[in-house]
Amino acid sequence: MLDLELLRSFVSVIDAGGFTRAGERVHRTQSTVSQQIKRLEDDFGQPLLNRNGKDVTPTEAGERLLSYARRLLSLAEEARDVVARPESEGAIKLGIPEDFAAYRLAKLLATFARSRPGLRLDVRADQSTSLRRDIERGDLDLALLKRDAGEKGAIAVWPEKVHWVTSKTYPVDIDAGSVPLIGFPAGCLYRSRAIHALESAGRSWHMAYTSSGLAGIQAAVAAGLGLSILSDIAIQAGHRVLTAKDGFAPIDKTELALVASPDASPATLRLADRLAEFCDGVDAKAA
Repeated sequence: MLDLELLRSFVSVIDAGGFTRAGERVHRTQSTVSQQIKRLEDDFGQPLLNRNGKDVTPTEAGERLLSYARRLLSLAEEARDVVARPESEGAIKLGIPEDFAAYRLAKLLATFARSRPGLRLDVRADQSTSLRRDIERGDLDLALLKRDAGEKGAIAVWPEKVHWVTSKTYPVDIDAGSVPLIGFPAGCLYRSRAIHALESAGRSWHMAYTSSGLAGIQAAVAAGLGLSILSDIAIQAGHRVLTAKDGFAPIDKTELALVASPDASPATLRLADRLAEFCDGVDAKAA
């Protein structure tokens, strides 16, 4: 009989690309995950993973096992849900940044909600400062939020790629006096990083356009009202990325973090797993 916990760790290692991030996904230490993979390899009598430093890839045998492992885990989860699911599973209050709300995440959430008709999903898109405050005081069960890199307390984290952008059609004259900034209201991590970068470079600035919605910021940049900083997935065709040659190096040391409340329900943690898989995919495509 195959051990489902070993299979779950095996799939997580491949999806996450390593033992450390896999451990975060299955809530185990790196050494525990490594031991689980060794047990699985001992059961099959052959290596299932190629280990090359931090890079981990499946062997030919591992590739053959992977599709079966995914099907077994999916079937086990379905069986558990059908037998244990009450008529009403309550609600999950989820907070997400707006640039993810405007992206493919809506499709994932709709699919998750349809698969659990007894569960009410309450999703709110907002600034990360508000999401952080609300999950700390128990008003959210789960949140994806932007924060400074290296902070503690998260199920999983992904480094962000954030760039200075101007209009492709009506670029701002970046050498003419005060730099016009476009951004979210005060408290936004991106806004703070933009101001800090300009002041550190000895450049004057002023807020030219403030919007509480991502669409307004994107439109203002495209129209040529000023500069902004946006993540990879929020940059549009009407934007031009500024580089270090223009005097605007990329903004670093920010990350996307998946944070759950201390008393998160099994359904909430299941949704967290789906979100982690989604963000792993987005991160891999951006790399």
